[in-house]
This record gives sequence, C-alpha cells and structure tokens, in this order.
Amino acid sequence: MLKLDEKNRWTPGFDPIFDRELVRRALVEDVGRGDVTTEATIPAGTRSKARIVTREAGIIAGLPMAALTFRSLDTMMMFEALVADGAQVAAGTTLARLQGETRALLTAERTALNFLGRLSGIASLSARCVAAVAGTQAVVVDTRKTTPGLRTLEKYAVRMGGARNHRAGLDDGILIKDNHIAASGGVRAAVERARDHTSHLLRIEVECDTAEQVREAVAAGADVILLDNMSHDQLRANVAWIREHAPRIVIEASGNIGADPGRLAAVAATGVDLISLGALTHSAPNFDVSLEFEPATGASR
Repeated sequence: MLKLDEKNRWTPGFDPIFDRELVRRALVEDVGRGDVTTEATIPAGTRSKARIVTREAGIIAGLPMAALTFRSLDTMMMFEALVADGAQVAAGTTLARLQGETRALLTAERTALNFLGRLSGIASLSARCVAAVAGTQAVVVDTRKTTPGLRTLEKYAVRMGGARNHRAGLDDGILIKDNHIAASGGVRAAVERARDHTSHLLRIEVECDTAEQVREAVAAGADVILLDNMSHDQLRANVAWIREHAPRIVIEASGNIGADPGRLAAVAATGVDLISLGALTHSAPNFDVSLEFEPATGASR
C-alpha cells in the first residue's frame, strides 16, 4: 500500500479510499473550523517552498501519507520524495521537497509529520529488533496491539523496518488464547472445536503458559504453539520437547519480551521460530522530522 506517484495516482493494489479517509479524519481533527493562525497571517494565493528534514537517524516510512496529506489541501502541491520508504537515513537528511500554496503547507504540516513520525518510529524500532536477532532462525513479528484505525499503516511500517506481520485481524487466523481455553473447558476442547469449525487451509495456533498445556496442544493437533510469558529456561525446555515430539510445529515466543536487544537475542537463542512483540507498535517512540520553509518566493497570484 501507500504508493502515490508524481501525478497523484495510486498504483494497483493500493486503497485510495481507505487512506484518503484516514487523512480526511486526521485533518478534520486538527483543523476544526479553520486554521485561524495561518488564515490571519498568510495572504491567500501565497506560494512557498519547503523541505522535510530528519533530526535523527532511522528507517523512513509514511512519505506517501505525508504527500497525500499536503495534496488533500492543495491538489497541485509538488511533493518530491528524495528517499523511498524503507530507506535507512542519517540525521539531517532531506526526505522530500515541496512547493505549493503556503496556507496548505502550514495547515497540513502537523498532520503530515504526525503520520511520518509515527510510522518512521515504528519502522526504526522494528529494524533495531530485527538486528538484535540476526544470525538466528527467529523472525520478529508484530501483534494486534495497534492504534485503533491505524493498523494497516502501522503494520506497513513494521514491514518497512524488516520485521513481519502477525494476524491483521481476527478473521485471518485462529489463535486460541488463555480466555478461549478457559471458556472452552481446556486446550483439547478448544482445538477440537476450532478444527471442526474451520477450513483445512487455516492453521490453528494455541497460546500455552505451561509445559502441560504445550503437551496437550501438541496432542490435540495444533499447528503453531505460542509460548507465553516464559523464562529463557522454560523456553529452551519447551522448544526442545516440541522439536523432538512434533518437529512440524511452528514455535512462537511472546509476552513480556519488549524491544530490549539483549532480551531479544536471548529469546532467539532458545530456538523459537517467531518472536511476537506488541512493543513494535504500542511503544515505538516518535521519529523526529520537521518541515523547514525556504525564503519566500513571491506574492499572490
């Protein structure tokens, strides 16, 4: 998603309706009944040039959303991206150059930078977590702990940082969690009901807190085991048991891991296939970017 070309056209496979609506709602939230400061200080018809600059190093994500935000207020806004989403940049890098109506630049500035800063922050944190498990078989994935309404964008940013996506929503995978187990009367009952209910094409994952649950889930025919909130020793022991008794099963670790490189490396060393981190989206710091105006180029038109 998120690719907008220089003629403001969307490439196949993108969702212009969804992304434009996100931008519209964000602008309505910020602008309200009007940008009173800009309207009071900037004559209508004034045009300006500006650039988006980073204040820190990291991975960029969200430039097309920034472009869409500015163009929502000035359809003829020139937005020239100088790097691509997914690029590693240094502090002080110019990401894009803009030229258009001054009022549109000023009014859209904060909303555009909010999209860009939020998504680049997620991409940058994702890249750091991926680097922490380099050299192991573990793959870092996200979770559904996303900002309501922004999941598609935030999961896109995770991919730009080199990590991968877990479920996009409740409809694209069966994940039997602790409350499902409690409400169903046990692991086996939950897995058997899920197997009877779903297609053979959909895999069944079970969240396990104990070695006993792991064994029960394996016996019931789970396809993926999520080892939840376990110590390093518990992870190693359960991974070894699963590899011996059910090598086909995919093993995921999650719960209270966070984005600490040392902790991630230690979890990866236990031999798990996946490490899922809510921190990628719920705890990513905002990436520092700014809009800098160039000297005025002229008056009204």
